Amino acid sequence: MKQKLLILTCCVLGVLSLGAKKQGVIKIGCVGPITGDQASLGLDQLHALQIAVDEANAQGEIIPGHRLEIVSLDDQHNPSQAVAMAKRLASDPQVVAVVGHVNSSCSLAAAPIYQNARLTQISPSSSNPEISRKGYDTFFRTCATDDIQAPQAAYFAFTRLEARKVFIIDDKTTYGKGIADEFEQEILRLGAGVLGHEGIMQADKDFSPLLTKIKALEPDLIFFGGMYPEGALLVRQAKALGFNVKWMGGDGIYVKAFIDLAKEDAEGVYCTFIGADVSSMAGAKHYIETYTTRFGQERGPYSAYAYDAANIIIDATRKTGKLDRQAILAQVKATKDFPGIVGVTNFDAKGDSTIGLIGVFRVKNQAFEYVGSAK
Repeated sequence: MKQKLLILTCCVLGVLSLGAKKQGVIKIGCVGPITGDQASLGLDQLHALQIAVDEANAQGEIIPGHRLEIVSLDDQHNPSQAVAMAKRLASDPQVVAVVGHVNSSCSLAAAPIYQNARLTQISPSSSNPEISRKGYDTFFRTCATDDIQAPQAAYFAFTRLEARKVFIIDDKTTYGKGIADEFEQEILRLGAGVLGHEGIMQADKDFSPLLTKIKALEPDLIFFGGMYPEGALLVRQAKALGFNVKWMGGDGIYVKAFIDLAKEDAEGVYCTFIGADVSSMAGAKHYIETYTTRFGQERGPYSAYAYDAANIIIDATRKTGKLDRQAILAQVKATKDFPGIVGVTNFDAKGDSTIGLIGVFRVKNQAFEYVGSAK
């Protein structure tokens, strides 16, 4: 009798297991530097995506029988590594879109891979305008571009900081050189003099010879196009040389780690950012509280832009109703008045966000203080 019951139980369980469907997954790639000296930017992007995906999954299946999953990859802010990571995502048929890359040089390198795979890519921070001028219809961004940011930075430097003798430094990357060149073009047009323009290499450590040369020229402002690790070193080494000059940079130094690295020497440094002060936006309050509670730290500068990028993809996927890259891409292209936490997002014909506000921040008492719009 016991043997018959055992056989019957096994048969019932077998039927139930055959009838139960395994829940499928829809994957969103997330690529950026999650190790190395710019890891804070990549991790911040990933954290934003985690919040968006968890919120979406909590609302139920994204499409019938499927939930969302993140594929997080590390491009080490290296274009060659970015290409390798893009190929991995493109080869996985369950990946329907990508949030990233962080750095413009990486987005520029990876974009052709996504284009060939018809894989939607939305970057929250790759601001070099050349990326969207290549004709890749799979590339979008929620941030403003440097041909908007740099001229407004130059306008602020000329009108508000009264910069008339400027020296420009860039880090020779797609982002750094791009924003520095745009700044130089506009500051010259406004009537300031450019005493020189020099390039450095990322990961260089000693800038004393260059700073000594610049000090002798007596500029009233140095503009740096580059990222926060080198920016912090430049500011610290200038102070060590007794070189007191106004510093300004782009959004690459608008990172808390810049202040942590430059310490008291960061005081008074100005930078522009691809938007206003997100912390003051009513629509961002819940997100900021969620981020702080979950990760035990302040959100980074591009966090809100990554969150909006993720939600645009999620919204497009829901509307599509199927695991179909081409269909999801079409829905992202059709985005109209998306109510994100950084504002109402629309994309132009090149995939660029139509939100063009550029904010200016200044380091005061070891924190970034919002000064106002650049124009």
